[in-house]
Amino acid sequence: MKYNKLILITFLLFGALLSSCLGTLDTEPLNKQITTSKNVFDDPASYKEFLAKLYGAMTLTGQRGEYGQPEISAPDEGTTSFLRMYWGMQEITTDECICAWGDPGLTEFHGHNWSEQNGYNELLYKRIFINIAYCNEFIREVSARIGGLSADKKPEVSQFVAEARFLRAFYYSIALDIWGNVPFITEKDATGAFLPAQISRTDLFAYIEGELNAIIPELADAGQNEYARADKAAAWTVLAKMYLNAEVYLGAGNKRYTECIANCKNIIAGGYSLANKYQDLFLADNASLRNEIIFPIAEDGNNTRNYGGVTYIIHAEVGGTMDAANEFGIGSGGWNGNRLTNTFVNKFADLTGATDSRAIFYTDGQILDINNPTVFTEGYLCAKYKNITSAGVIGQNATFVDTDFPLFRLADIYLMYAEAVVRGGTGGDMGTAVNYINLLRTRAYGDNSGNIAAADLTLPFILDERARELYWEASRRTDLIRFGLFTGDGYLWDWKGNVKAGTSTPSYANLFPIPSSDMAVNTNLVQNNGY
Repeated sequence: MKYNKLILITFLLFGALLSSCLGTLDTEPLNKQITTSKNVFDDPASYKEFLAKLYGAMTLTGQRGEYGQPEISAPDEGTTSFLRMYWGMQEITTDECICAWGDPGLTEFHGHNWSEQNGYNELLYKRIFINIAYCNEFIREVSARIGGLSADKKPEVSQFVAEARFLRAFYYSIALDIWGNVPFITEKDATGAFLPAQISRTDLFAYIEGELNAIIPELADAGQNEYARADKAAAWTVLAKMYLNAEVYLGAGNKRYTECIANCKNIIAGGYSLANKYQDLFLADNASLRNEIIFPIAEDGNNTRNYGGVTYIIHAEVGGTMDAANEFGIGSGGWNGNRLTNTFVNKFADLTGATDSRAIFYTDGQILDINNPTVFTEGYLCAKYKNITSAGVIGQNATFVDTDFPLFRLADIYLMYAEAVVRGGTGGDMGTAVNYINLLRTRAYGDNSGNIAAADLTLPFILDERARELYWEASRRTDLIRFGLFTGDGYLWDWKGNVKAGTSTPSYANLFPIPSSDMAVNTNLVQNNGY
């Protein structure tokens, strides 16, 4: 196992890490061997280990590199994983995924009839704000000590702080997208229990934008950091995504497509290139594809064991007649959970993948039409993610996977560039946009038979191409909202609104509610409209 991947699974046991509204313990333990937030920062060597904790919290659920010692209480500890809950909110609410489990919270997701009581919404909310609290603690404590470090240590530790600020900005960008107006806490707030003020969506957008631009000079150059650590390209990607969605976040007319193009160009100039095979991006050795994967969430079957993250994605996609062990590398079997809607599947002209290799579907024993959402054999299955390497070798562990999640990758940058050009952004051109799309389609088709001309590059085409290229990569809900098709009746898919043919859903569902648990204790909060 590579050293640079092991960086991500080195963890400290913290007795009192949370700050602000989550509270801290202010007393030191009598046993000096116990590590707490009071003494962990006494040793500069621990800074990188704490930084690893910040990265690990993108998938892990507890205070060690496997399940157990959970940070958030839930009947199923796996549901407290950031990646698992974020993925579900972005995918199960859309045309790309429907879950067979029949859990009330997930049924509400696909039906667009969730409330402030929805447990899955609450778990993601808690996870994001606990991870922000970890970042605040690191930024506060380490920043205060940089001045006392030796000259040779200061640059590295300053970069650690910049990376923690990036992660905090990333989490706030997710909160901006999902809830809009949220509690706001930074390292400048005093530790201890208090009721955080609510920040407006407009002000939060400005904060994230300013924070990312401030730290970019301190981050490693594109592709030059250790694997799965943030660099300039990761920050540019968050900015590009925010600018592409600016009219959603800031209101109609607040176009930032030119800025989106500028950030996409910065990333592309970083020297990235597409992987040769699309499928390889979702296999157990995808850590080798740094040429395309800009920023992953790292997984390791021996050291990052939990029932969230990509372990959840792979297990939940497997069931029916699938060969869990030999085809997907999970000897413990599948969970018979998530599959594709027929509305999404029909975006591919050939469902076998013979022409477009991105159609990685499993159809044996399945029917396309979904008459009952809780019957796993109704609906085609996704076989995109596997715990098997590109050489056909099964991952290290038959339950917990090695497959990293490609959170940001070059293909998305190409698609964002093209969309921003079509929407009127300046600084790019149609010829380059068409070329970027054709690079994706040439890889998908194996030749130029799927290539398009400038006249084909329309917004409806781009939305469908994003679906074909990025399905099950946690972007679909945001995409549909940007195109005005997530709610309402402008675009229907099977079981949208819990009706087989799909039905109109209320526009207020474009934002999720602040959980009732937080509304009950924080009198500074105002609930989103409709809830």
